[in-house]
Amino acid sequence: MLSCPSFSIADCLSLPLCLITLSLLLLQAMTASYLPATTDSIALASKAEDPFEAISILHKILENPSSSPDAIRIKEQAITILSDLFTQHNMAEDLHALLTQLRPFFAVIPKAKTAKIVRGIIDSVSKIPGTSDVQIALCKELVLWARAEKRALLRQRVETRLAALFVETKEYSEALALLTSLVKEVKGVDDKRLLVEILLLESKLHYLLKDRHKAGTALTAAKKAANAVYMPPTQQGAIDLHSGILFAEDKEYTTAYSYFFEAFEALNAVEDPRAIFSLKYMLLCKIMTNQSRDVAGLISSKAGLKYFGPELNFMKAVADAHSNRSLRSFEKVLRDYRYQLETDPTIYNHLSSRYEALVELNLCRYIEPFSRVEIPHIAGLIDLPVDFVEKKLAQMILDRKFVGILDQGAGQIIIFDEPKKDALLPAALKTISSFGKVVDSLFIKSSKIVP
Repeated sequence: MLSCPSFSIADCLSLPLCLITLSLLLLQAMTASYLPATTDSIALASKAEDPFEAISILHKILENPSSSPDAIRIKEQAITILSDLFTQHNMAEDLHALLTQLRPFFAVIPKAKTAKIVRGIIDSVSKIPGTSDVQIALCKELVLWARAEKRALLRQRVETRLAALFVETKEYSEALALLTSLVKEVKGVDDKRLLVEILLLESKLHYLLKDRHKAGTALTAAKKAANAVYMPPTQQGAIDLHSGILFAEDKEYTTAYSYFFEAFEALNAVEDPRAIFSLKYMLLCKIMTNQSRDVAGLISSKAGLKYFGPELNFMKAVADAHSNRSLRSFEKVLRDYRYQLETDPTIYNHLSSRYEALVELNLCRYIEPFSRVEIPHIAGLIDLPVDFVEKKLAQMILDRKFVGILDQGAGQIIIFDEPKKDALLPAALKTISSFGKVVDSLFIKSSKIVP
């Protein structure tokens, strides 16, 4: 507890006027239920050495019943400072309580300012790690309040944030149901920017559910809506980033690279943290198109050096291993940078397929000199388990990667020469097909002549 300071008249006369004012405010803060909504009260909170004392002062400013324009402006500053303090000290529940405390204040300010304050507090909660459950509970509570107060636009934005949280926590069925209703509702009010955000989120959800067709349909609808209104660079960059991910999923890495480049340009210009993902995916496209030697140039560029760190070190190590076609180096990189690999599903999926291709390439290289060879010998050369090598060789035979059979009894693989294609057979089939068309044509003509 703070001790109440005592001042004599002589002491007060010897102090500067600003210090006298702050001292009186401090006395009032300790005794009154609220403080005047003035800049002096904000200054008092900012000069408090104990953050909890500053929080107490800011709460008392918000308790002030005045609703004059100056008081509202000061209260908005107090809310911002209070949110920052709660975020710095990981006080998620206090942020939750703050929104409940501010409901009477929301009744006297414009709806646009209410939406801005609500979004700001939700963003503050999201900066605190491990608060997904608190954010979901907060959004659900706000949705009920907004529905009761008939604030449709605010409710729609909070529901969009709630759907994003459902996607983040892998509650896909709840997210899909919420997004489906939101799309229908927002199309009716013609809010293009919100509609783009919802459709983009829906596309990401379908992508996670492995429904490529619906993901592409939702993304096309989002692009169409975005063309009708100005989009901020961050949102346009998010659209391009997701477009590149979908094209990369279809193995169209050249087109994906162009989208990732556009996303990087937009996000890097505003220093959005998602810019590094665009750059990583650009490097991924270079690796997947066998242009691994270009990776070092992109990383050493002016824009690349800005994001240099473990993520780009990982991509450079992958590019070097792939360029050398070394399976052991590739495996070592995946082990050494396991965290970077497992925390990014896009990188994980594509590098897994590239690892499979590299295994097949090395197996073909090792079995090429032989017509018959023991499988344990090949497994020893490639340094992989015998069971894995045997299954992989069987799969390659079925996929016609080479011609051969497995002799499981002897534990051997027998490789045959690639059969030569007979050029005469396709020509004969084409000629027979042409004869068939001629006969069909003559039959149709004769049926018209003869009744």
